Amino acid sequence: MSKKKILIIGSSNTDMVIKAEKIPRPGETILGGTFLMNPGGKGANQAVSAARLDGDVTFIGKGGNDLFGDRAIELFIKEGIDVRYVVRDSELPSGVAIITVDASGENSIAVAPGSNGNLLPSDIPSALFETGEYGILLLQLEIPMTAVEYSAALAVKNGIKVILNPAPACKLSENLLKQLWLITPNETEVEVLTGLSAYDSTSAEKAAHALRQKGVKNVIITMGCAGAYLMTESFSGMIPAVKVMPVDTTAAGDVFNGAIAVALSEGKYLREAVDFANRAASISVTRMGAQASAPYRNEINY
Repeated sequence: MSKKKILIIGSSNTDMVIKAEKIPRPGETILGGTFLMNPGGKGANQAVSAARLDGDVTFIGKGGNDLFGDRAIELFIKEGIDVRYVVRDSELPSGVAIITVDASGENSIAVAPGSNGNLLPSDIPSALFETGEYGILLLQLEIPMTAVEYSAALAVKNGIKVILNPAPACKLSENLLKQLWLITPNETEVEVLTGLSAYDSTSAEKAAHALRQKGVKNVIITMGCAGAYLMTESFSGMIPAVKVMPVDTTAAGDVFNGAIAVALSEGKYLREAVDFANRAASISVTRMGAQASAPYRNEINY
């Protein structure tokens, strides 16, 4: 099977990160942190992750006509990502995220979406879906739902598998859920989607089954250091994570999703794809930053 291209539509932000002993409480000021400024945004993170793992990636997003927007495109090109369809917003600034990371690697994030929140269906060329080159469409929820639903419908119409990473968590329409070949929530997101907690294999099975009942074909619930719970038509079970000492978990989910897209574009089965993605994510959490933490293909023992 020849490798298919991956189309990723989503957000691109500049992450401003402070590494501190703890995440401050409301009204609290903490001194002594380390500051880093990194490219981020869930869509951009996933695009970089997929490209570094040898995926053939096209990215569609909307940036501001500012230094942050210029820098993002420069970095995409450096990573080998096709940016011909990235749009520049003449009114809104590029998106920014403020991230605090504590000593254990946990994080707290506030995002000002800027131009990401103005990505319209009219910014997404329908002809791109009709070329037959793309096998995977990877989406997240840091862009307007109208753009997500429009892209998913176009992909399904043209035989492209739709993967949705439902983050940040929100309720999804029945119509969108029925168009998804794969959904990849974490424990928090799956509870928003189904009302069911996923804290072990048994509870994850119930939550995954609830999503399949809503029309999603395949479900992966990412569960941090425990690994990922996979449910397909023929398989249901936990696929364990690689044990590591985390430093920064900021983009672990994005690296996981980028890796899933690459593995599927190469014709791997979902169980193989999850194992591959677990390995990629396990490397990313040992490094600081979002896109900076994404591993290259030669770093994964696979």
